[in-house]
Amino acid sequence: MKVLKIEQNQGFFLTKESTYEPIDKLDKSVLLRLVNSALGDDFEIDTYDDSLLKNQAHQIIYKSISEKLVDLHERRQQFCDESENLYLDEYEKYKV
Repeated sequence: MKVLKIEQNQGFFLTKESTYEPIDKLDKSVLLRLVNSALGDDFEIDTYDDSLLKNQAHQIIYKSISEKLVDLHERRQQFCDESENLYLDEYEKYKV
């Protein structure tokens, strides 16, 4: 299921309840869920196209978020590996 979509000249994000809300109502908890979605394999969004988004605020928000999420999705394995290795040395040092 798409976590970001463009419909009726507006950008929308997927909520916890599997409904869509306008992208300008996004908050930090939604951003965290979107980031977690981008780290998964079933991540999908509509490609940014400014001609489909008539609202300038939606254009700015959608473009910024979609670029960052797509980049994270493409580098998800590297991100996960770095996250796992971040404290590996300390864990091994104090492991009983």
